[in-house]
Amino acid sequence: MTLMPSFAFMILPGGPAIGWLLLIAAVFFALWAQMKVKSTYSKYVNVPSRGGITGYEAAEAVMRRAGINDVEIVRTPGVLTDHYDPINKKLALSDHNYRGTSLAALGVAAHEAGHAIQHKVGYSMMNIRQTMAPAVNIAASFLPIIIFGGIFLRLLPFGLAIDIGIIIYALLTLFHLVTLPVEFDATARAKQELSALGIIAVDEAPGVSATLSAAGWTYVAAFAGSLFNLIYLIMARGND
Repeated sequence: MTLMPSFAFMILPGGPAIGWLLLIAAVFFALWAQMKVKSTYSKYVNVPSRGGITGYEAAEAVMRRAGINDVEIVRTPGVLTDHYDPINKKLALSDHNYRGTSLAALGVAAHEAGHAIQHKVGYSMMNIRQTMAPAVNIAASFLPIIIFGGIFLRLLPFGLAIDIGIIIYALLTLFHLVTLPVEFDATARAKQELSALGIIAVDEAPGVSATLSAAGWTYVAAFAGSLFNLIYLIMARGND
């Protein structure tokens, strides 16, 4: 559940006023989403599950029930840096979630195990996302160069720099759009598996759900940020 960073927001000199409002709205939305997930996680990471199952054990149980025996569960430094690596078949859990028995730890661990299940069953949206990932990473690495070098320092013709920015943000927006069903599906699988395995009780489910739902908003915010930047650049290009 590594949280997707919000990509650079930009306000061009002489840009459309409505575009400024879109970008300001996107910034506040992204900040709200980050605060929402941090506050919700901080709350439920301090609520221990009655079963005393660790995040590691929960992820292992979910994958074992799905017939997955070739994915290694490892620790990763940081907070909410949890993720599933389909290439190397590794499920990485941050320390609190690896060894913790909290409702938050169980939810995050099962969510990442949900991605492993998606990989095993060949979930189409995950396959599309993985196919896009290399191109998206390359495009995102060029974005600061285009924004500051091409647009602000005018090292490229202004129209060309805007056009490249539009292409990059179009790709990022599509990537974030594809990411949404992947994340929501993994969350649904996590809730279902935790209940089916008896890892959480009925009255503990709302805490798990709240943690995963809050994290989901960060992906929505990332999509909105890319979309609003794309719209803004298109409007700026039209005014050029």
